[in-house]
Amino acid sequence: MATPSKVASVNEMAEKFRTSVAVYVTEYRGLTVPQLATLRDSIRGTATYSVAKNTLTALAAKEAGVEGLDALLVGPTAIAFVTGDPVEAAKGLKTFSTSNPALIIKGGIFEGVLMSAEEVEKIASLESRDVLLAKAASVFKASLFGAAYMFQAPLAQAARTVDALRAKQENAA
Repeated sequence: MATPSKVASVNEMAEKFRTSVAVYVTEYRGLTVPQLATLRDSIRGTATYSVAKNTLTALAAKEAGVEGLDALLVGPTAIAFVTGDPVEAAKGLKTFSTSNPALIIKGGIFEGVLMSAEEVEKIASLESRDVLLAKAASVFKASLFGAAYMFQAPLAQAARTVDALRAKQENAA
């Protein structure tokens, strides 16, 4: 029989599944409460980190239309619901797991696609959104400078040719 608190918890978690850009599933066995607080602080702003029962998480995922999480919901499970930059959240989890090996990244879901732990780590190795945007802007800027030079080059060449002809006529006269 479902208690009202469990129903509320499932509904709240289902809403988090619906509004999240990505979901990263971790195992936190062996971490202390202060370590979990440190982890939460490190991903604050991009994700919320919740410890939940596997059965309630499975029910919430099903209610939200998320499929494929059942294989990841084994053992003590905590979930990072990402509402900000998924790369930054994955980097935060990976950085924390390197200094605290008790945190194990099991996998996740990104844009409705189930990911393995290796794929989450690949996302963590990407550069941040701001860096990628800066690189794209520099590529566009270089392309614009190249186009401007290409359009300006014939005019400059024509001006040099006219200047050379004028100099030749002055020398002939």
